[in-house]
Amino acid sequence: MNKSRSHDETVIEMIRNDPDFAEFYLHAAFEELDEESGEAGFLLALRHIVEARGGMGMIAEKAGLSRESLYRALSPKGNPTLKTMKQVVHATGLKFAAIA
Repeated sequence: MNKSRSHDETVIEMIRNDPDFAEFYLHAAFEELDEESGEAGFLLALRHIVEARGGMGMIAEKAGLSRESLYRALSPKGNPTLKTMKQVVHATGLKFAAIA
């Protein structure tokens, strides 16, 4: 029997297989921030990138955050500070200038 993958798993695999896709994907989510549900979409995109680039534990450590804080910040109702966002984006190997 063929097991289907979830959308999240597929996106994470695409990011792993094409490092340039992460920048494009986060840029597209950034452009939609002003739309309805734009903030949640941006946080989901960043969460996908975090998972693809080593997972919550590794990226949290690189960003100087606890894993629990990172989960909370990137949850659909998360409200991370700009400082936290910058730390997480940099920990994934991206820069804000590339996504704006």
